[in-house]
Amino acid sequence: MKRFEAEFREKKFFIQHFGQDIYAVGGYVRDLARGNPSEDVDILITHHKIDEIIKKIEPFGKIDLVGKSFGIIKFTIKGKTYDLALPRKDIPKDSQIRKHKDFLISADPGIPLEKDLERRDFRCNSMALRLTDNKLIDPFNGIEDIKAKIIRVTNPQSFPEDPLRVLRAARFASILEFSIEKRIYESAKEIDLTGLSVERINEEMFKILLLSPLPSAGLEVLFKLGVLRQIFPELYSLTLSIQDSVFHPEKDSFGHHTVWHHTKLTVDQAKRLADFFNFNQQKKLVLLLAALYHDVGKPATAQWEFKRGRMVITNNGHDVASEKITKKFFNRFRIFSWNGYNLRKMVPSLIRCHHRVSELWQNREVITKKAFNRLAADISGEIDLLLCLDAADRAGRREKPIQGLDREGRWLLEKFKELNVSKETIKPIIMGRDLIKMGVSPGPSMGKILKELYQLQLDNEFGTKEDGLKRAKKIIKESSR
Repeated sequence: MKRFEAEFREKKFFIQHFGQDIYAVGGYVRDLARGNPSEDVDILITHHKIDEIIKKIEPFGKIDLVGKSFGIIKFTIKGKTYDLALPRKDIPKDSQIRKHKDFLISADPGIPLEKDLERRDFRCNSMALRLTDNKLIDPFNGIEDIKAKIIRVTNPQSFPEDPLRVLRAARFASILEFSIEKRIYESAKEIDLTGLSVERINEEMFKILLLSPLPSAGLEVLFKLGVLRQIFPELYSLTLSIQDSVFHPEKDSFGHHTVWHHTKLTVDQAKRLADFFNFNQQKKLVLLLAALYHDVGKPATAQWEFKRGRMVITNNGHDVASEKITKKFFNRFRIFSWNGYNLRKMVPSLIRCHHRVSELWQNREVITKKAFNRLAADISGEIDLLLCLDAADRAGRREKPIQGLDREGRWLLEKFKELNVSKETIKPIIMGRDLIKMGVSPGPSMGKILKELYQLQLDNEFGTKEDGLKRAKKIIKESSR
């Protein structure tokens, strides 16, 4: 068996204090075996009570006992945080209940290492590496699964007791580009997922979108495992909705022209564009969520129309319908902001506006700066996100990977620059404090005047503070009559 060696900054420190009783476990060992070592290391310490561990390491760093009742200590040393755990085992409160929260976690330094590994979800995650000599402890043949690139459950009997593992199976399959054993699909059919917390569901979905080479792989596994049907009905409806095969020639391996297949392609193309433009994680997540939900209004708006000499499937108004459905979904899943970025505001607005970009292109001979100003204002100045969503949507009609913005996207980007329309230029020129100096009291009347002034600004009626104040004086005078 090939030997692996853990290498991380505080390795010698942990060996010095815990000797033969300290192991790297879980995903760190898995990724090390894959030749893709992670910077995050989960540590398992055997034969030491939690108070003993704290006593040994407390002089050298910061201790966070938020997980003490579960046998976990967060230890920060020289700016790096490690999760230190005792061996644990899960005890279901009720074997008839299938909710992630219905477990008692028993932590005990005397629990054999193999028992701790047995509680872990998948065999590729159920390995440990002893730090003193890099001995691999692999009682469930996780290495073989890594070689075979397959996700298999560690303990088939306990798998149904934790519904979150169904979503984790999709996430690992997508991120690691592994297949899933048939047993997981069969078991998932009988697992009730409705008791999972929205926070845990969001976490798994966000990881699939952000960390997968191609998020469509994880999305399709969620579909096959029944997750869409139970948790994401808005997305499940896309799998049952067909599109016009002329306008949307893309089809799955069985020949179905579904909105779902187009959506998966669009998400993958959006991921490529986010990487191409080097978006940060927050902007990337906004774009990917918008791509995932941009067409959820299509099933409700689909109808047949006779046009151009044939019957055509149309979805008039699906952009507005998609925005409304997405807002309801965000309410249900309590999605607000993520790492300081307002998902709740940006994702629906991008979805509502995702066809307006193409309309600008189609009317490029007659449009004025006013249209660009209004569009930029409607998406809070996030022009690059909207252009990427629009380009990904078009590229979602084919399998060929997108390499950057297409002809329409490049023209629009240059046009925004040429007209000097950006997040900065659409900021309101006249503010409430300016009106106060002119004798206007704060309240509904001020709000109405500010709104009118902003619309005039977007319509290019004024572009400087001086001109804006002149218009303000005129509006105030007229409103006082």
